[in-house]
Amino acid sequence: MNTKYLLTAAALGVSLAAVADEGQWQPHQLAELQAELSAKGIEIPGKQLADLSQYPMSAIVSLGYCSASFVSPNGLVVTNHHCGYNAIQNNSTKDNNLIEKGFLAKSQSEELPAGAQERLYITESVTDVTAQVSGNLPAELTGSERYEAIETNRKALIKSCESDANYRCSVVSFHHGLEYFQIKQLMLQDVRLVYAPSEAIGNFGGDIDNFEYPRHTGDYTFLRGYVGKDGKPAPYSVDNVPYQSKHYLKVNANGVRAGDGILLAGYPGRTSRYRLADEIAFAADWQYPAQVKTYQQIISTIDRLGATDADLKVKYASTVKSLNNRMKKLQGLLDGFKVTDIHAIKQQQEQELLNWINSDSAYQQYQQSIGALKTVIDAEQAYTQQTYYFDNAKRSDMLQAAMLLYRLAVESEKPDAQREMGFQQRDLAMIENRLTRMEKSFHPTMDLAIWSEQLAEYLAQPDAVRISELDAALGLTPGMSQAQISAKLAALYPQSELTSTAGRKAWLGKTPADFANSSDPFIKLAVALYAKNKALELEEKTLGGQLLQVRPAYMQAVIAYNKTLGKPVYPDANSTLRITYGTVDGYPAKDGVYKTPFTSVKGLIAKRQDEYPFSLPQKLVDAYNAGKTDGYYYADLAPEYKPGLLCRIGGCAKPEVKAFNSVPVNFLSSADTTGGNSGSAVMNGKGELVGLNFDSTYESITKDWYFNPEITRAIHVDIRYVLWLMEHVDGAQNLLEEMDIVR
Repeated sequence: MNTKYLLTAAALGVSLAAVADEGQWQPHQLAELQAELSAKGIEIPGKQLADLSQYPMSAIVSLGYCSASFVSPNGLVVTNHHCGYNAIQNNSTKDNNLIEKGFLAKSQSEELPAGAQERLYITESVTDVTAQVSGNLPAELTGSERYEAIETNRKALIKSCESDANYRCSVVSFHHGLEYFQIKQLMLQDVRLVYAPSEAIGNFGGDIDNFEYPRHTGDYTFLRGYVGKDGKPAPYSVDNVPYQSKHYLKVNANGVRAGDGILLAGYPGRTSRYRLADEIAFAADWQYPAQVKTYQQIISTIDRLGATDADLKVKYASTVKSLNNRMKKLQGLLDGFKVTDIHAIKQQQEQELLNWINSDSAYQQYQQSIGALKTVIDAEQAYTQQTYYFDNAKRSDMLQAAMLLYRLAVESEKPDAQREMGFQQRDLAMIENRLTRMEKSFHPTMDLAIWSEQLAEYLAQPDAVRISELDAALGLTPGMSQAQISAKLAALYPQSELTSTAGRKAWLGKTPADFANSSDPFIKLAVALYAKNKALELEEKTLGGQLLQVRPAYMQAVIAYNKTLGKPVYPDANSTLRITYGTVDGYPAKDGVYKTPFTSVKGLIAKRQDEYPFSLPQKLVDAYNAGKTDGYYYADLAPEYKPGLLCRIGGCAKPEVKAFNSVPVNFLSSADTTGGNSGSAVMNGKGELVGLNFDSTYESITKDWYFNPEITRAIHVDIRYVLWLMEHVDGAQNLLEEMDIVR
């Protein structure tokens, strides 16, 4: 697969003309989007948004899995309630359940450690390092050789970047390996829980309302970053002081109105908009249904055991919430594929690309890249099907800890530069923190139930899927029931020291020989599976290296073709800092149904029921009914309000504009978001905080594969609702005084 790249993304002079509000833009691209920003009413120049050292981008931070932003000079951070769930759960017990009742620190001394693994990452620089990573790789490298060569170059760049231990650096692929950027982030290690509403507010509607609209969820939580007295990041200590953020977002208590333009900045996780039609078919026909089934099994087990044991319910609250979210998103994708034939759309797009390639002899070399890509994708999909149930058969936190520790012991015998990423010296603190975190999120009873269930599913698969090393190590035979498997596994837990934090940490620093001589059943299993795990890892690397050769060439064709059409060219989301923009707007959900852009406290109270997840704190109802809404009462919709694009073009009836007359709770916008954007700052044209992104509508879930501007909407919690709750319901005056609130 010796594919010669004809062009680079930079040389293409890529068009940045946006179609509707599609685009998860890298900050440096904003300077070229000034016309689009101005059309939305964004007053901040694109050049300023491209500068990560300037307001507002220097106030945008990552939690590593969610987005957040500074809202005071003293390290105060706001994000979603579901993003702060780990921190809330970490400080909850069955006797003091902060998830249910909420938490407010009236002073900094009352703020609680968020957890050993929690971090705040502040992106300071993004540098193009494509030439250093992949620019000089020989074309004749095999897949595994190419993968290892790229990893070696990435590790060298990261090591050079992390000369200061206070920084965390990464080298990330963009456009599926066409470009690489080095990202340098200041890492705050001491993160504390400051304020979280009760679950009745922060998770109102629960999983029933997840991805649904109208929505009435107060999905927000406040954290704070701390540093040592010298101002440098440091592990948790009672002597640490609040981090002094260079910039922090002003909070606009007037919020937004329908038709207003907004900016949204955060760290979107993964999209697949440049994938092939064959990949959509695989996801829809096999991968997503298999994952939904697995998630349903695990959720049912957690719910069943948690219903009779409060300790288990608290320990696995964060896990089950995350799984419920993933499962509903996957189900939404499957439903969305039925409503909109994205597979057919992608097939048509691919045919149009081929027609363009065949239209000019200069483009013929792209033809080879497409054929080669399809061949590798077929092999990758076969690998995924082959290994899926084996991976699930290892779904035990105890086994995962044992495999992690043994792999660390093996890697530690190599020079640091030759170790696998994730097991280098830079990773040791996070590994230790992961072992500590299990104290709050693990219980042998639940672990056994989930593991035995997944092993039973594994045993039900054809012989070709089975792994002899696993079967032999656990004594598994075809036809064993889950009860039989559970009885066999139950005897392993009392024989292991890995059930305690001290027992797990005792293995740090041990040699591979120590592991090989251990009688601990989980350690023995980890050793027995190591060779097979490594062999499968090599196969995965080989496929990954092949993709890193053929997919970039395909992306060049896509970029060059889109340029001729004036379509947007932005990389698929990859958990790096992105900016999107849009308009506060409703959408036509289905025939005869138009969903308006705002929901209200009035509607929230009308929606309440006696039982969770639709119960409400009585103090919220009392405050609203008593008229305690000064400063946050939204009297009407904007008189210039117009419905969405589809209605303007398709001629659907304009919804009647009525007085709103309530405190806004949630609102919709056309911003381009996905998972990882949870907690993202939603800003007005001046860069002032007006909301927090927390979800998408059910009709929008397929935007990970295809952006449909007519119905794609993101759901945000309105900052007026947050401020109203802080002032009139939860009494968080100390935090209100700390923030810069614009009225």
